[in-house]
Amino acid sequence: MRYLLPLLLMFCGLNIHYGNVVTQYQTVAKNGDGIITLLQRYGLHTEKCNYDEFYALNNLYHESPLIKGRNYKLPIKVYNYDGKSIRTTVGIDNWDQAVAIQRYNDNQHSRGNLKEDYRKGGELWVPHHLYNCYHHEATAVAASVKTLNFPLFGENYAEVLIKSNRLQDKVFYLKSGHGGPDPGAMGTYNGNTICEDEYAYDVTLRLARYLKSHGATVLLIVEDPYDGIRDDQILLCDNTERHYGRRRIPINQLSRLTERANIINQLYREQRNRGKKDHLVVSIHIDSRGNHQQQDVFFYYYNRSNTGRKVAKNLHSTFNEKYRIHRKDGSYSGTVSARNLYILRKTTPPAVFVELANIQNPIDQKRIILPSNRDILAKWMFEGLSGFAP
Repeated sequence: MRYLLPLLLMFCGLNIHYGNVVTQYQTVAKNGDGIITLLQRYGLHTEKCNYDEFYALNNLYHESPLIKGRNYKLPIKVYNYDGKSIRTTVGIDNWDQAVAIQRYNDNQHSRGNLKEDYRKGGELWVPHHLYNCYHHEATAVAASVKTLNFPLFGENYAEVLIKSNRLQDKVFYLKSGHGGPDPGAMGTYNGNTICEDEYAYDVTLRLARYLKSHGATVLLIVEDPYDGIRDDQILLCDNTERHYGRRRIPINQLSRLTERANIINQLYREQRNRGKKDHLVVSIHIDSRGNHQQQDVFFYYYNRSNTGRKVAKNLHSTFNEKYRIHRKDGSYSGTVSARNLYILRKTTPPAVFVELANIQNPIDQKRIILPSNRDILAKWMFEGLSGFAP
């Protein structure tokens, strides 16, 4: 009898992690499934270690065909969420690693693979590459050329070369306008409907990528797991955008703005507690005015925010200088001014609000329709923002 308890504890230790039963997720192969398409369905296809783990779990060789209707183990550990945090559930200390796991779960929930949000009693999925390969990959990056992967930027732009760490103490909360049930301003270009939220989001992603390439912490308040950076002229209008954490965007405008401000303020408290001192909100929009009214890029700030005013003026100055160089007549009529907009006055960190163009004006439309122009807008904003300090 004296040996029974140790044996039971040893047995339980094989299946319990920090008091949490851990299982391996399994799925059934569909008609036409190969290993790549199966892993792609669960967002696992971009990491080599996931393939190696898949082969090992299922006793398969490379290039082995899958059999329709057969169960296969995926490189995903399934945890019962402990109601406290991902770190305590999984038994990890790395905050960034926990955020990556959270994003993965929110993405799988939005795709319909995870039937219930882990925070509401559902399962917590931990993919192999974010647990077993995470530390190894981070070490490899530090030891060689620094590149990081950000799936939200899309397949062609996900890999970001880290050029410097000069912005490592700065946090940017980037919010593209509208999204989800609200497309924002709408216009017509060559017979196609164009929507503000799609073009503002694309420029926002491009700006995020520039900032991240120099070590900044960037938090996207509006995210779309299906639309990364796109090099198309016509960006199809959809409603797949979500708020940070994959929350559905409210239909009501005030509810939507309130939730965005609350998300920013909550993230600000978290980042401040982590020792970050320089914080800035950037809200990116596209205006709608009469189709004969051409406008340059406008910048707004809250009249009680000295930092907001300083950053808005620096952005305005940057664009003014760029126009002198790149526009034939050198003229620039964009303005910088104070406005009592909700996001500007309700967010704790200082904020600036940007209007990129008039979506109704044929000349302004080219500023957002051409992907090269969208990238220039992002690059110029990056240059104007990268030197800000409270």
